[in-house]
Amino acid sequence: MGGKLNGKVKVPGDKSISHRALLFGAIAEGKTTIEGILPSEDPLSTAECLRAMGVKISPIKKGEIVEIDGVGLNGLKEPEEILNCGNSGTTMRLILGLLAGQKNHHFILTGDKSLRNRPMKRIGQPLTLMGAKVSGRSHGNYAPLSVTGNILRGAVIGTPVASAQIKSAILLAALNAEGSTTVIEPAQSRDHSERMLKAFGADLEVGGEMGRHITVHPGKTLKGQSIVVPGDISSAAFWLVAGSIIPGSELIIENVGLNPTRTGIIDVLKRMEANIKLINIRDVAGEPVGDIQVIYKKNLKPFEINEEIMPRLVDEVPILSVAACFCKGISKIQGAKELRIKETDRLEVMARQLTKMGAKVDEHPDGLTICGGNDLHGCELDSETDHRVAMSLAIASIMATGNSTMQNSNASAVSYPEFWDDLERLRKRK
Repeated sequence: MGGKLNGKVKVPGDKSISHRALLFGAIAEGKTTIEGILPSEDPLSTAECLRAMGVKISPIKKGEIVEIDGVGLNGLKEPEEILNCGNSGTTMRLILGLLAGQKNHHFILTGDKSLRNRPMKRIGQPLTLMGAKVSGRSHGNYAPLSVTGNILRGAVIGTPVASAQIKSAILLAALNAEGSTTVIEPAQSRDHSERMLKAFGADLEVGGEMGRHITVHPGKTLKGQSIVVPGDISSAAFWLVAGSIIPGSELIIENVGLNPTRTGIIDVLKRMEANIKLINIRDVAGEPVGDIQVIYKKNLKPFEINEEIMPRLVDEVPILSVAACFCKGISKIQGAKELRIKETDRLEVMARQLTKMGAKVDEHPDGLTICGGNDLHGCELDSETDHRVAMSLAIASIMATGNSTMQNSNASAVSYPEFWDDLERLRKRK
């Protein structure tokens, strides 16, 4: 495809923060306003589920402030319909925690074909330890799921993996439990829920090594807040890698969330000796935010990442696998088995699609080994309906010789509806 990228770009609002702002605003008392929310398919699914349970949420449109009239912790209504979570694993998993303690109400959750085949027992099982009643296909592992609100009890729960979704579901359930609940993670996952719950007034403590012990003491009333959602670093990652590997490129990605539990991508790019600079760093509504400048750099170094850093960049592995193709040497991605249960099996899909383009990729149970420095060629690509795969392959195709076509390119709308428009604009700048 060819062409350099130049200019400034604002990526959509952080998807993780958008989901949580909607959920916490719904169960707070009073009005919550959200500026900069991501108006894409996944947060829209969360909003629709909440509306079905009686929460008033204004239309979610690009550039408009969203208003939520909170119903309080126990004010959700039993819906007349099945709650459809679409393709959003975050919606289904966090709402499971929210509904577990809605006493005497019954809920059914479903989603699209992809979501109905993503594991949910990892959420249902710890909630069951608190007294939740969750059932579904394959002993509760797959949607459709049935939830009967019940009296919950506090517990100490160790999670098998560092997952912000598992942790957040437990914290949401803990708000309605009798007695305190402590979540202990094997490593710290992204901490947006902890930060935001504190801002809403929850009695929450973070302790232990690297903030791995989170305790909720129930009884506090959540109060509506004004939330400003920063740009999503997982969306910025595509431009960070593109600016680093495409000759002649120079980009500034504005207003990006720099929460330290999410900045693994920046750490890895710096190890590769990419030309990355953080500027205009500030604090917005409890979250660190800044602009990121990236300028093309020749001869990037190969990298190795493992389970230690994985919670801080798990969504960025597809685009990092593209970056590895343009490093001089062998890059290794390990500890990434969580990617096999995302919208697709991202390890398998990225290995298959990059190999089509001529990359040398070996797939392993928990990662990939990529030998960089081989020329890629244009071909028929397929995102296989995964938004992060679609955008990663788009960046790879710019560096390929010849043209590429992509099936299911519109999958990018899940997290970045304007991705293709931004790509065209940045390529046209002189």
